[in-house]
Amino acid sequence: MNNSVQNRFLAIVCGALLLFVAPLFVLFLFLSSERADKEIRDHISVLLVANAQALAKPLWDLDEDSVAQISATVVSQGAIVKVQVRDQSGQLDVTQSTIPKSFGGELVQVSRAIIYNTVDGPKNLGTISVFYPALGLFSGLKHEEIVFMSIFIFAVLTVFSSALIGNRIFIIRPLMRLIAATEATRQLGSRHHVDWHSNDEMGRLARGFNEMQSKLEREEQELKLAHRRAIDIYDLTPAMLFSLDEDDRITAVSDYWLVATGYERPRVIGSRFTDLVTSDTREAFLNRKKDGGTAVDVTVKFLCADGRLMDVLILESKAATGGHDMLSLSVMTDVTELKASEARNHRQAISDHLTGLLNRQGFETVLDGKIGEADAAGQELACLFVDLDRFKWINDNLGHAEGDRALREFVDRLKAHLAPSDVAARLGGDEFAILLPAKDAARRAAVMAEQIASIFHEPFGADLHLSASVGIAIYPRHATTAAELLQKSDMAMYAKKRDGKNGAQLFDNGMLDHARARAEIETCIETGLAEGWFDAYLQPIVHLNGRGIAGFEALMRLNHPQKGLMPPAEIINVAEETAKIVRVGNVIMEKAIAHLARISKLAGMQDSYLAINFSPLQFEAALPARLAALLGRHGIRPERIVVEITEAVLMHNNPEIRMIVSELRRFGCRIALDDFGTGYSSLSYLNRFPVDIIKIDQSFTRSINDVNEDVRHKSRMLVESITTLSHKMDCTVIAEGIETEEECRTLCEMGLDYGQGYLFHRPQNAAQLIEQLTVVKLEVARAS
Repeated sequence: MNNSVQNRFLAIVCGALLLFVAPLFVLFLFLSSERADKEIRDHISVLLVANAQALAKPLWDLDEDSVAQISATVVSQGAIVKVQVRDQSGQLDVTQSTIPKSFGGELVQVSRAIIYNTVDGPKNLGTISVFYPALGLFSGLKHEEIVFMSIFIFAVLTVFSSALIGNRIFIIRPLMRLIAATEATRQLGSRHHVDWHSNDEMGRLARGFNEMQSKLEREEQELKLAHRRAIDIYDLTPAMLFSLDEDDRITAVSDYWLVATGYERPRVIGSRFTDLVTSDTREAFLNRKKDGGTAVDVTVKFLCADGRLMDVLILESKAATGGHDMLSLSVMTDVTELKASEARNHRQAISDHLTGLLNRQGFETVLDGKIGEADAAGQELACLFVDLDRFKWINDNLGHAEGDRALREFVDRLKAHLAPSDVAARLGGDEFAILLPAKDAARRAAVMAEQIASIFHEPFGADLHLSASVGIAIYPRHATTAAELLQKSDMAMYAKKRDGKNGAQLFDNGMLDHARARAEIETCIETGLAEGWFDAYLQPIVHLNGRGIAGFEALMRLNHPQKGLMPPAEIINVAEETAKIVRVGNVIMEKAIAHLARISKLAGMQDSYLAINFSPLQFEAALPARLAALLGRHGIRPERIVVEITEAVLMHNNPEIRMIVSELRRFGCRIALDDFGTGYSSLSYLNRFPVDIIKIDQSFTRSINDVNEDVRHKSRMLVESITTLSHKMDCTVIAEGIETEEECRTLCEMGLDYGQGYLFHRPQNAAQLIEQLTVVKLEVARAS
């Protein structure tokens, strides 16, 4: 192997000799042999001519001795080794031979006819044949030729030897040194140089090799320095760094990683990283490769050497190395505190800070899971929607601190009735939800409703009694999804609220009809506000003596293009529940004042007043300014406006409402207390608020002539007492809902000032009312 170049060179030279020199040498030998053979043949030809003539006479005479003597003479000539003389008749056959017995070569025969000239002419007496050995390539060479060939062969061998020696000295030797330097570099790792100096190609090759070795040596030093720096950076970086191979085996770890995890480097190098990850997060770590990106991240639980668990975020980057392998570098960050903080934040996000129960977000999340569990267990799931009755009164009258205390106490009492599988949540305010999984969820829910009712047997404070309205919906009887289950339990709760509160109501499909009707009303309200379907109808208020019109009450009406006038009570209830009553009230107030301005142009109507009903939600800080602007725009004096409020407004005992009512009073508007006598403490309101007008509820008006004497007597006493008390407080009294002449006469006898009802006028739109008033004025004018 070391002499492979020299062997190839020798093969090339030998090939050249065989291809060029050997053919020439063979050609020279062949030509020499041909020349020698021709000379022999020429000599034999001459010899045969002479001897053929000499043998003619003896052969004619059949003188065998003479023939033998002549043949012996011929066989001794030159290269001839055998002579044979025969006559034509076959009587004479003389053969002379000098061929040794050991001769095994080929003989060349040359024959000539023996002719004898007789009187009758020449006659062929027989033949003489001579034999000589066939010449080889070398047998025909002369001395001079042998000398020439020797010189030629010597010259060829000299050139061949010189080429071998030159190749050995100028090619093989530097190559061997180059190979030795290369092998030394490969085996020893150090950079060896070639000790060879010349100006030829081998010298340039040696210099190039030495320069390359020097450059590689410098680059190796730089790489070693860079590698040392990289290792230092890898180990000194205050981060947990590690590297993995394609099989997720650890190939390197930083010192900081070892310090943070407590492991020793020999123990972890070569081990699988998944062995250091808990089983519940191992799958997540293995699935990170499915992303297929060069940079991935995953959060797992890492098992430290001392057995403690550490939540770690692993950021892994990969890069191709030029082959099939990938270079991996991962940064492991301890996020245990962060995960704990996230868990706390998550608990806070799904928990109610006041009661510790789940909040709405947490409840909706758990609800989906509970439905799945119920399906898996073949059970039902009851959802109880609980709303505390009169809780708003506690906040408004006793303060939010007392309300919060009541909520916490309610939850404490509720928890005593919950099973481990039950889930309770505070959805907001005084609304709660409870999930009860059971085979017969309806029965379980009914039992829980009774237990909730028992919670309120004991007061929540001094004379602080509460109750709850509970709506119940069952999965999958009433709902197929979590949202639908919660919605239908909510609908059942509102149905119970409408039926009188304090109790439980199981959902039925009739509630859907009510919900659809409510949604339709809500849509009508929104569309009515946008399209101008709302109008202020006016019902005159008359003097009971003389029945002259003193003023008008503005009543909200929604005139649907297809349905016509819609029932106002349902619209007001939905508008108050959806907080759209403020927008509706502002529209009615604007239109009513505009109608009053038109009516004021009629004769005798310049001093008539306008009573406007206000919802509690309408008492905003901007209300006085808005009302003042409308009155100024239409030129109406403030004292012609009566602000009607109900006991529901006053029950809030809201300082802001009280301030707004007082500001309207100072502005010049009068205050009317509507539906008087139907609340809890009407008399106290007369003392606490600046009331100008008392409107007795129509329920009293109907009962003053009741067929039941006891009812009739008590009703008349109440109406008379309210009237007397109101007059002593300088308040005007108006009776609502007068429909018969008998009712009007009785109320007039009791001393009431004004009345309104179908007996006098029905609510009408402004155009009809103005037309009617105009006709009445004309009839009065004609009569007078």
